[in-house]
Amino acid sequence: MASDTSAPVFIGWDVGGWNCDKNPSSRDALVALDSQRNLLGRPWRGNLRRPINQSADTGGFISRLLGLCGLDANRFESAPVVLAIDTPLGFSQGFIDLVVNAQAADTIEGSSENPYLFRRTERFLFERGLSPLSALKDMIGSQATKGMHVLARFAPQIETCGVWTDQNRLRAIEAYPSACKRSGTMADLHVRYGMGKSSDAERPEGFHHADEFDALTCALIAWLFHFQPEKLVQPTPETPTREGWIFVPADG
Repeated sequence: MASDTSAPVFIGWDVGGWNCDKNPSSRDALVALDSQRNLLGRPWRGNLRRPINQSADTGGFISRLLGLCGLDANRFESAPVVLAIDTPLGFSQGFIDLVVNAQAADTIEGSSENPYLFRRTERFLFERGLSPLSALKDMIGSQATKGMHVLARFAPQIETCGVWTDQNRLRAIEAYPSACKRSGTMADLHVRYGMGKSSDAERPEGFHHADEFDALTCALIAWLFHFQPEKLVQPTPETPTREGWIFVPADG
């Protein structure tokens, strides 16, 4: 039975590698929330490679994500979806210029300022005292290309810097749960799910792996992006649009 509501759904995706099926420490994880931040269905953890391959279009992809969370996708067939993805969703303009045009950057010094290894959004996080990973340097190319592949297939249009869309139901953004640990905003949101403010070790009831909790954090970032965007750091004017942007809490 189709739902009579078009209320948005917020999905967090913690990304595993292309062949993460037997990796006990890192796999894909999904969590879905409704507009009141209620958990929809249940957390899911596994490998999304096959569902991605089996999806013919954006609607089919969304249906498979919801189905993995134990939901009847028909109930949400008119619902817009915000998908927050925990993996780099772009390469730096410096790296692209080097590979495509053989155009070299100026003098290379410190690692965190290397324009080949880090995008503007990641260099911005370094300036805030965080340590984001590089898709090139930190061996997460499998996860990054998996996320970019999904964008290319199911949300290929850039709406604004850091926001990809199919121009119909789906909007996708990049999240980074590790950047949320110092955020009071996120701590307040986490309490509802049984996550105490004072312990990094606690996990919400029904969540069995850190991947699932990271997916919950991503889903909450998607919710903030939709309802309270002022609580997230927005792209800086000088950020190249195609690099994308990591949406992190403004108080992190």
